[in-house]
Amino acid sequence: MRGFLARRNPSGGRKRDSIDDLAERTIVSESERRRRGTRFGMALTHVFLVTTLVIAGLGPILWLAKAAVTPTQDTLQQPFALWPNGIDWANLSAAWNDIHIDQFFFNTIVLAAGAWFAQLFVATTAGYALSVLRPKYAPIFNGLVLATLFIPGIVLLVPLYLTIVRPPFGVPSLLNNYLAVWLPMAANAFNILLVKRFFDNLPREIFEAAKTDGAGPFRLFWSVVLPMSKPILGVVSVFAIIAAWKDYLWPSLVLRDPAVQPLSVRLPAVQSQTELDVFLAALAIATLIPIAMFLVFQSVFLRSAGLGGAVKG
Repeated sequence: MRGFLARRNPSGGRKRDSIDDLAERTIVSESERRRRGTRFGMALTHVFLVTTLVIAGLGPILWLAKAAVTPTQDTLQQPFALWPNGIDWANLSAAWNDIHIDQFFFNTIVLAAGAWFAQLFVATTAGYALSVLRPKYAPIFNGLVLATLFIPGIVLLVPLYLTIVRPPFGVPSLLNNYLAVWLPMAANAFNILLVKRFFDNLPREIFEAAKTDGAGPFRLFWSVVLPMSKPILGVVSVFAIIAAWKDYLWPSLVLRDPAVQPLSVRLPAVQSQTELDVFLAALAIATLIPIAMFLVFQSVFLRSAGLGGAVKG
């Protein structure tokens, strides 16, 4: 029965407990929770856990933000002191202008935006075909996509590079072209299976109703499935952008021209010729987009009402 669980009591009868009541039960009973010592211990544990998580999660980011406007000598001699000799705001302007962070920052945004679109397009269309359209060969394709997860990426590095250098069908070389990064990242089996799994849990009644109203496959995908899939689209977007933002090995191989390289490739290259304080300022600037992505999409992760807006009336 909905909302209740049945359990036997010692007399042989059956006693029903509300699921809500069972969900409220924890290791610490309500009577123990009323004791002053228990409340103090739980409060102390909560404070300790929150403080530890804040230090472990925000500590490195806050230190980097502090070091970005701290002179080199202060960072080396007193790394945890709060600006013993003042704040040096010139580090940010030097990182932006002297190292040309502005150009590499723009390159990184273009690279991440293209990777995001390519991965989202392939993941949603492939997941839609395997989960909603369900052709006869869908189980075979699903197994093939799953099998690619067991192949280490390093094994595909050489053949993929040779394909980029000499593409088939007479296509010119894609070296120093962002397509060389976008196309391989688009074929992400993990994202495809993640989206397919989400589509599998969508109510089929809505699909049948849309088909009854005359919606074709494209209209069903664009007007019904995608509006119902905002949570998974946000998750895949974060995965795609963060992966493109931090990727170093593949862009360093196919983007050899410094004029088109992203921050992840250029910052290690200029580290030896740059002052520590200016380099830390450049690193701080490079973390802005991942932090902004988290702040924008954190509500998408926590949102449970993922079916809102699918149908009206």
